[in-house]
Amino acid sequence: MPSIDVVETDKEIEITAELPGLEEKDVQLNVADNLLTIRGEKKAEKEDKGKDYRIVERSYGAFERTLELPPGVDADAIKASIAKGVLTVTVPKPAPAQAKKIEVKPAA
Repeated sequence: MPSIDVVETDKEIEITAELPGLEEKDVQLNVADNLLTIRGEKKAEKEDKGKDYRIVERSYGAFERTLELPPGVDADAIKASIAKGVLTVTVPKPAPAQAKKIEVKPAA
């Protein structure tokens, strides 16, 4: 499982995940029902040849992390980027709900 940090400011929520060795093609983000799901798969192969030997190491692994977002988040406004194995997801916070006063009238 990747390490994930969540930082909240007045205007946004920033989620960072450490994904060493992964590129944008290896990572998938989905938002549904106020849940942000981060999926990824790592495939690595290392080959070492010498005069009298040959070593091939392969490693594969998949992960999935789901985080709950506040209600009212605009999924179209979420931005994500990856650089040097660190995924950064920026989620704009929804505007706070405003209470509306309803006038009570006498029954007719």
